[in-house]
Amino acid sequence: GAAIDAACRGYKTLLVEQYDFAKATSSRSTKLVHGGVRYLQQGNIKLIKEALKERGLLLKNAPHVCAPLQFVIPVYSWWRKLYYAVGLKLYDLIAGKYSLGKTTVVSAATVKEYLPTIDETKLAGGVVYFDGQFDDARLAINMAQTATEKGATLINYCEVIDFIKSENKIDGVVFKDTTHQQQHTAKAKVIINATGVFADKILNKLSATHEPIVSVSQGVHIVIDKKYFPDHRALMIPKTTDGRVLFAVPWHHRVVVGTTDTPVDKASIEPVALKQEIDFIIHNVNQYLKVDISEKDVLSVFTGLRPLVHQKAAKTTAVLPRDHTILTDKRGVVTITGGKWTTYRKMAQEVVDNAMELAVLPAT
Repeated sequence: GAAIDAACRGYKTLLVEQYDFAKATSSRSTKLVHGGVRYLQQGNIKLIKEALKERGLLLKNAPHVCAPLQFVIPVYSWWRKLYYAVGLKLYDLIAGKYSLGKTTVVSAATVKEYLPTIDETKLAGGVVYFDGQFDDARLAINMAQTATEKGATLINYCEVIDFIKSENKIDGVVFKDTTHQQQHTAKAKVIINATGVFADKILNKLSATHEPIVSVSQGVHIVIDKKYFPDHRALMIPKTTDGRVLFAVPWHHRVVVGTTDTPVDKASIEPVALKQEIDFIIHNVNQYLKVDISEKDVLSVFTGLRPLVHQKAAKTTAVLPRDHTILTDKRGVVTITGGKWTTYRKMAQEVVDNAMELAVLPAT
């Protein structure tokens, strides 16, 4: 995103990626472009408003990989129906002209029609609302293509191993071609560190006394057969045993169910799902079904890591805000972390604005 923005402004731009494009979390999301309905409960209206606008722009700009999707929330009491209906009507209101469709309250019979495997015991009806779905990996590759078309240079399988440093300035980067084990340098007026969960690893190269800014959280998804959710709509479980939400989303003739929020001590390029995380997903989705899903029904598992902005007082990563943050090193490095796929365009614009100001680049 930052490479597209910088190249579109006419700046000579180099993007260095240590693995493949769309590696790791870029292709391991829940496949949703959304404002974040659970942020309503947290009262984070600013993030919701920003994300809903960006959701609308993303669906407009990339309709070949993004589309509206209906979500069904089954409810088992009349007051819960009222509670979710009011909350999601507010969600629609905040979206304004970027709304994807109106929230509706539906009967138990309609919920059964939309979700044939739903547990019908004491089912009081449901609430249906709209959000967006996207192909994260394809979008990332399309963005790489666009950045290249706009004049940026993109190279992958190259790892930044150090900065080119003068007395009071970072003049560029030293990187290693991991395919041929060759070392190269690239001079730059300003550097953007947009490395997600690896942001601290890069910042450590700037200062040995660097204070960590990222709290890493692991999100696991399981993939199951479409027979458990044969309709084209998605299920949204509004409250799991740990107070989060859970989605069951149709995806390429299968269903993706997730996600978890597990703090991890260290970022890794190939995070591994814990058995208790898989059990957690299965247990929570089974609470809403009249059929039981077991571990043998899991066709595959994938795991992504969230780069959440570190807060010392937070007891769990589930309560950490999903807002992004930008840090500036006056020597010539701008770091952006946090945020989410949905708001990538706004994040890119802001970080390039900061880089332009720091390096006193000419406006274009």
